[in-house]
Amino acid sequence: MFRRKRIFSRLFSRILMILIILAIALSAVAFLFPFDYIDYINKYAKEYDVDPLLVSAIINVESKYNKDAVSPKDARGLMQIGPTTGKWAGEELNIENYNENMLFIPEINIRIGIWYLSKLESEFGDNLDLILAAYNAGSGNVQKWRLDSLYSKDGINLDNIPFKETAEYLVKVKSNLKIYNLFYDNKISNSDDFGMKYIEIMNSLRKNILNISNSYSKGDLI
Repeated sequence: MFRRKRIFSRLFSRILMILIILAIALSAVAFLFPFDYIDYINKYAKEYDVDPLLVSAIINVESKYNKDAVSPKDARGLMQIGPTTGKWAGEELNIENYNENMLFIPEINIRIGIWYLSKLESEFGDNLDLILAAYNAGSGNVQKWRLDSLYSKDGINLDNIPFKETAEYLVKVKSNLKIYNLFYDNKISNSDDFGMKYIEIMNSLRKNILNISNSYSKGDLI
C-alpha cells in the first residue's frame, strides 16, 4: 500500500512537472511570437491570397506587434509601411481621405501590408527570399541585384544580398515563420472553434505577461 502511494506520488509529481514546463513553454511562445489582430489578418490574407502565418511573422519582426511603431525611415505601424507605399496603396485601394497617420490604424495597416505582399508575390512568384528582400529593400533593388552576377548566378535567385539589414531580415522572418507554423498552423480558421480558442488563450497569456511586466516597471509589485 505504501509502495503504491509512493509510485502514485512520483507519477503525480512528474505529470505536474511536465504541465509546468508546458505552461512555461507556451507562455514564452505567446510572449515572443504573438498572433494578435487575427480577424484582420485572416480577412485580408484570404482576400489577397497571402499566407496569414507569413503576415504574422512579418509583423513580429517589423514591429513586435506595436501598432504605434515608427522606424528611422518613417515606416509606420504593425507592418511598417513606408510613406511611398502607403500613398500608393491609399490610391489603389481607394482609401477615403488617406493620410499617413492612418497607418497607425491596425486594420488599415494590415490591409495595406498584405495587399503589398500580394503585389510582390505577383512579381516574384513563390520565391519567398525575393518577396521578403523586396518587402525590406524595395522591389527595384531586388531586380537590380538579380541582374548583377555578384549577387545572382542565374539571374533569378539571390545568392548574396548586399544590404546586411536585408540579409538579416530574411533570416529573422523565416525563423519566425517556422515557429508560427509549428505553434499556429491549422489553428487559424474562423470555423475552427478549438483553433480560435487556442489563439485566444495564447493572446491572453501574452497580455497577462505584459501587464505583470508593466506593473514591475512601474514599481506596483515591489
